Amino acid sequence: MLDSDDSEQADLRGGRSPWFATSSHPSRRDLVESLSCDALIVGAGITGSLVAERLTRQGLDVIIVDRELPGLGSTAASTSMLLWEIDRPLRELSEIYGFDRASRAYRASRDAVAGLQSLVWRLGIACDLRDKDSLYLAAGEGSAELVEEHRWRARAGLPGDFIDHAMLLERFGIARAGAIISPGAADADPMKLSHGLLRTALSRGARLFEADAVSFDTAGRSVSVGLANDREIEARSVVLATGYVMPDIVRSTVHEVSSSWAIATVPQPQNIWNDGTLIWEDAKDYLYARTTAAGRIIIGGEDSTEIIEPEARDRAIPEKSRVLARRLAALWPAAKPDIEFRWAGTFDTTKDGLPLIGPVPGAKGVYAAYGYGGNGITFSFLAARLIGDLIAGKTSPLLSDFAIDRDGGKAG
Repeated sequence: MLDSDDSEQADLRGGRSPWFATSSHPSRRDLVESLSCDALIVGAGITGSLVAERLTRQGLDVIIVDRELPGLGSTAASTSMLLWEIDRPLRELSEIYGFDRASRAYRASRDAVAGLQSLVWRLGIACDLRDKDSLYLAAGEGSAELVEEHRWRARAGLPGDFIDHAMLLERFGIARAGAIISPGAADADPMKLSHGLLRTALSRGARLFEADAVSFDTAGRSVSVGLANDREIEARSVVLATGYVMPDIVRSTVHEVSSSWAIATVPQPQNIWNDGTLIWEDAKDYLYARTTAAGRIIIGGEDSTEIIEPEARDRAIPEKSRVLARRLAALWPAAKPDIEFRWAGTFDTTKDGLPLIGPVPGAKGVYAAYGYGGNGITFSFLAARLIGDLIAGKTSPLLSDFAIDRDGGKAG
């Protein structure tokens, strides 16, 4: 019998994001009796919702449990920038794992954004999904590293163009040394997206319960999941999709927990930059920015692996917000400094920038989806696809690349 982590999911975020009340959550039922199913999903945020949509599409009998309201953890704190570019530059990832493995991860990420967009349009989910380019900005005085990164991407067949200081200034009004502009990104309202996917799964017969999974017994032919109310759920497959709150059965040497802060302005559609292109920086703890359909400007960053306790993280919101407002003014002076929303979230990341997706070693029938960093929703879609295929008896070389127990190569 394996116990779960005792962290509270309500601790995943603090403050209030623009999406907090944009979508009414699907209703949950109380679980009053022990049940069985084909697949149990623990967590009803964006990852759990994507997995539920995938597995119900495959015809499985699915139960989803969450101890909190669906989507009100990390999903509500997401800035929902659907980037295919990974937190680790391709050149660095190639140094760790070799070019073939690194480029495979990048191409899979690119395909995931396209796949998610196609899924949303096919299902007709109203979540303010918009096609966007991404602008990967030089963070320092020079742009030599971006030029080199562009060469690596071109070798991998990835789309994008390097633009120098003069062209960046002319096209976007942003004064940096250079940037890579790439197609194929998107943005959305994460709560509307998550709830839309969850409702799709429920319409196909999935069941959603308010319940807290506290133990996992994998010794039998199926997985027996013990709940806090002393009921049990027997499932042939269990998918863990609980944000940074990892049960003890999931162990990884490349996993890290990090907090991030963000602010959103009042709507000012007349002041946004060219096409509201998604912006992020070539830096370890990078700044990132997007706009919304209402014309708000969102900017986030100031990430920390030190300030992760919920109370300390939330106490930092006022100061982090002031820093982010100053950084917004430096990046885009045309923005009105009127800040309407301030929030923080805690997320799971990995040292190599790749997700943790696949079977949990030593726990037969249990699969995990963690470690998303800045590619949260993109990797959530990829996790749903890979785990769905695994349960259906298919495999992929990506499962080795994203293995829970990988050593991380030279990552650090």
